[in-house]
Amino acid sequence: MKAKKKRNWFSRLTDVFFRPKYFFTRIVADGKMEDAILKAFLWGLVGGVLVFVINLIRGGFDAVSVFSLFKSIIIYPVLAVMLLFIFAGLMMLVSEITGGERDWEIAVKGIASIFFVYPLALILNALAFDCVSIWFVSLLTDLYMAFLLYNIAVYCMHGKKVSVLFVLMVGAVFLASVYMSQYRTLWFLVKNIPATLTCFF
Repeated sequence: MKAKKKRNWFSRLTDVFFRPKYFFTRIVADGKMEDAILKAFLWGLVGGVLVFVINLIRGGFDAVSVFSLFKSIIIYPVLAVMLLFIFAGLMMLVSEITGGERDWEIAVKGIASIFFVYPLALILNALAFDCVSIWFVSLLTDLYMAFLLYNIAVYCMHGKKVSVLFVLMVGAVFLASVYMSQYRTLWFLVKNIPATLTCFF
């Protein structure tokens, strides 16, 4: 059973990256949106626990606290659900601009379908240890997120490709302006505080 789950997780990861059209066009509205919410919560919990374990291995019991445990098992899962609805709302806006579907359930399920990469993003952010690594990890995760959002907008929401690319380019310009300004510090702090602080010392 565990081996099957691992295969399913790996096949999802490869399908999203190498066969996005096949992966995202299979998402349909069936009235079971609570499954998407549960999925986001559980992946957030998995990611939070893994981050806690990484911090425990890296710094021992001195590096963890009651708050870090609370953050891992409560804040990260709740944040995952919040992000689910925020990005679903973003997809609805993009779909409106690009002539796609105006289906809230499809938007939520499309975003929920990629939440199995949420633990990976949390782990990569937690593994960053200096200014260079937080730059690299942040860029990598942001670019991959842009790739996923593009495919959801095109294959789930059925937006026009040219219009979606235009919206994505506008978003890329905004993100580039953040990276080129001091606001990037705030963005990095959200992901990994110790690694970000090495940029100043």
